[in-house]
Amino acid sequence: MYMSNATGQDGDPPHRLGERNLMANNSGYSFATWTSFIEESQIRALLKYKVKYYFAGGLPGIMPTKIFGQILKDLGETYQVNPKQAIDDLNYGPTGGQPWFLKTLAERLQKVRKIPINCENDWECVSVTNGSQQALYAILDTMVDPGDVIITPEPAYLGFLVPAVKLGARVITVPTDLDGMIPEDVEKAIEISKKNFGKCPDIVYVVPDSDNPKGTTLPMKRRQALFDLCESENIIILEDSAYAEIQFKENPKPIKTLDKENERVAYLGTSSKEAAVLRVGYSVLPATMREHVLKDKGYLDLCTSTLVQRILDIYYKNYIDEAMREGIPKYKERYEAMAKAIDSCFPAGLRTDPTGGFFIWWESETPFNSADFLQDVAIPNDLLYVPGGAFYPISGYKLVNNGSDLEPSKPKHNTMRLGFSYAPPDVITPGIERLGKLLSEHL
Repeated sequence: MYMSNATGQDGDPPHRLGERNLMANNSGYSFATWTSFIEESQIRALLKYKVKYYFAGGLPGIMPTKIFGQILKDLGETYQVNPKQAIDDLNYGPTGGQPWFLKTLAERLQKVRKIPINCENDWECVSVTNGSQQALYAILDTMVDPGDVIITPEPAYLGFLVPAVKLGARVITVPTDLDGMIPEDVEKAIEISKKNFGKCPDIVYVVPDSDNPKGTTLPMKRRQALFDLCESENIIILEDSAYAEIQFKENPKPIKTLDKENERVAYLGTSSKEAAVLRVGYSVLPATMREHVLKDKGYLDLCTSTLVQRILDIYYKNYIDEAMREGIPKYKERYEAMAKAIDSCFPAGLRTDPTGGFFIWWESETPFNSADFLQDVAIPNDLLYVPGGAFYPISGYKLVNNGSDLEPSKPKHNTMRLGFSYAPPDVITPGIERLGKLLSEHL
């Protein structure tokens, strides 16, 4: 489990205290300070459990395996007759991605997601990374100095929160409702950052489409308001669109579509949800940011696998629409099975109503600790979910007093993230019924 805020003062990142982690191993050497207050990702820790009813990590459960089998078969035949291409595809490549793949991505981003780039001339605006997680980390690494301020929703994706704190950012969380982040509260957070810390925030982080962990989708009116606010305050919007393709109905356009000059929004996507977990993320970044992010990436991994880019290039050119037509209705069936079972079997509480993505967020009316319940009750009964406390910053601040002040961030322990992406409906229904019965017995 994550450590509390006790290691820091008033929500500041603990390592801003200037302390060195003197915890030594038997050889007597010490570790970087962050190792003493950041523990293993709770989701990574949960992967060690093998249970019958798995509702924890956002594992894609519907993949176009036949399509990828055909792609690999065709590639194998191509390499037999064209060994030069085989050598190229099995070799190092440009840090930001192969031009032919970037052009394919640019075309889809322009035609399907309406990102305002000219796919013939502006394809170099697109970059690839080893998963969008690497892009999140590299952007933070290139933009954040200790003491800089970032605004996020509450709750928010832990894969962004933890690196932000690790790198020394002050994180201010703002409330969310069933439509996601509230622009008026973002504005209040900006003003209180200026007042309390003497500086404007550097980044506003948002997952606008079926966000992780709540599953909420930001209406177009809020997207416009958020863009206008950040434009007026010269703040970067980090738009994490991991679930943009996994939507059960048409969603509002990306915030990036408002960024005509490519100066305000860093747009991230990932092949993991819409293709397979081949660890390729893609992004459209402002030019200077892209330059520094790729410089950072070069030191992290040199380049992304050319072979994987070739596989995905074929997929995005020829197969993604077919795969989405078949896969999205199946994800919707899984969501509907989980929502129905929660509504019929869970004790009093509030759940979100996603229009896509992988997750439902549930908050109990009765106080309880979902992390303790997971270890003591759920796992022994073959059930796994992610306790909601993981999605609050391990140090940081939250708005209070109607947005007029800050207090140290505190997790809501009576919450949980339930993933419907991995298990089929005939597993989801009995699993959620079992979880609901256990919750009713113990609360």
